[in-house]
Amino acid sequence: MNELQALLNDGLIRTKPVEDAAVIDIKGRKVCASTSGFSVPPENALNLIHAFHKNLVQVRKGGLYFKEKDYKCVRADENSIYLKNPDGGLIAVKTKTFILVATYGVGMYPSVCVEAVEKLGE
Repeated sequence: MNELQALLNDGLIRTKPVEDAAVIDIKGRKVCASTSGFSVPPENALNLIHAFHKNLVQVRKGGLYFKEKDYKCVRADENSIYLKNPDGGLIAVKTKTFILVATYGVGMYPSVCVEAVEKLGE
């Protein structure tokens, strides 16, 4: 396990609100770390990069398709996107070089997950 994967596990997964997480390298246009058993298909990584850079209005209106599920947008701004569906939610937070994407289950509030994601960003 590399250092980034260990950070995901220690900073997010052990806090319990987050089920799975991955880090996408924006410049490299690929996933550089993820929690155990969580794979983000290359097209999903590219969709998230594109959503932040050129497509936030569309994400706000139409949501986002991620890992074979449709998510409805709850909120989106230049640095974060919060989405949900009946099975749970999806949060994506962008820094200058990475996008951190995390999933959370039904009954969990996105704000709890956002706090966990922000701690990881520190």
